[in-house]
Amino acid sequence: MSDIQQQREAHWRKTRSLMIIHLSIWFIFSFVVHWFANNLNSISFLDFPLGYYMAAQGSLFAFVIQLFVFVKQQDNIDREFGMAEEDDK
Repeated sequence: MSDIQQQREAHWRKTRSLMIIHLSIWFIFSFVVHWFANNLNSISFLDFPLGYYMAAQGSLFAFVIQLFVFVKQQDNIDREFGMAEEDDK
């Protein structure tokens, strides 16, 4: 197998692992937290029941933060394997 092919496979392995991790986190904040909303309502956060807060605001914050973290981590993987998109500045 050529060196370039090995590099591409290593890049894809790391990218796939990162994607699986972030999809798992997304699943937790999209479904699991809301399945247990009634149980979470016994805890309060900012004077709101935690289940309500996670449905109204918390999951959205988690998604936005996760998006920025994913982009940064993927950029690091791309740079590690020499596949980054360079700025044209």
